Amino acid sequence: MRKQRRGGFKLNRRRHSSANHYSKMWLPVRVPKLHMNPISPVMEEEPGVKKGTQTGEERPSEPSASGKLLVSVIIPAMNEQKTIGAVIREARRVHPHTEVIVVENGSSDRTAKVAAAAGARVISFPEPLGHDVGRRIGAEAASGQVLLFLDGDIVIPYVRLRPFIQAICAGADIVLNDYHGPVNRTSVHPVVDAKHVLNILSNRADLGGASMTGIPHAISQRALKKIGLKSLEKPPLFQAMSIVSGLRVVTVYGIAVGRMNATRKKQDGKDPLVDVIVQDHLDAIAWITSHLGTRAGFTDLKRKRIRDEVKP
Repeated sequence: MRKQRRGGFKLNRRRHSSANHYSKMWLPVRVPKLHMNPISPVMEEEPGVKKGTQTGEERPSEPSASGKLLVSVIIPAMNEQKTIGAVIREARRVHPHTEVIVVENGSSDRTAKVAAAAGARVISFPEPLGHDVGRRIGAEAASGQVLLFLDGDIVIPYVRLRPFIQAICAGADIVLNDYHGPVNRTSVHPVVDAKHVLNILSNRADLGGASMTGIPHAISQRALKKIGLKSLEKPPLFQAMSIVSGLRVVTVYGIAVGRMNATRKKQDGKDPLVDVIVQDHLDAIAWITSHLGTRAGFTDLKRKRIRDEVKP
């Protein structure tokens, strides 16, 4: 359904096929300078996984030292002894040649011992590293051509993780979870808002709220080399830079991780990570506007904003 809005903007709202419905806003003028690589549904189906996965052109994977594709699963963890073993066991089954790297930081429990016993390589730090820093450290230590990022407190069956690996092998550079957060509430969570806004400004409104802020997501070594390790500490920035750089960013079948995520302790009635994550998105938006202009590459619809140019 198309609806005319004041000022000439048209909104096209449609329902998404996943369980979590959301609305998409299609802006009337797209960014002409961004090169968008075509994507096509060529992925092999997994049992229990719905159709609809999109990937880029198939390209040969670079071999590891053993001559075989290697997948690196990176799991930051802090006080996750109850779940980390199960997370690792599922992660080790995503591909025949998989290394699991757990970046254990600031734990006061047996997370490191449980992770090692489950077969993971454990990199330990006595103090907390800070939000998302563990992703960068894990990626720096990884040997795989495909990097899959998980959390230590959310157990996801391996059959639902394999499509992320397959999509990278088929030509994608960034593969996101097709999960968008609840948007049909009167008050939308600020992190959900930030994800949608960033994708719109990146000229990828089709991604909805899919984001590297959430898990699971996978990236190729090509993307890592092109964008750089440091940006992994701010996943929204890495995602925005990848899109603007012309890398293939796609989604696969959604996993509703929001329902699986443990509720964090609040400080003064507020989740302390909300401001951190929103600021990461603001930093990504600042990067986009610094490279594409204050309107992020969108036209101004021929408005004359300088008073002297406007004729009565």
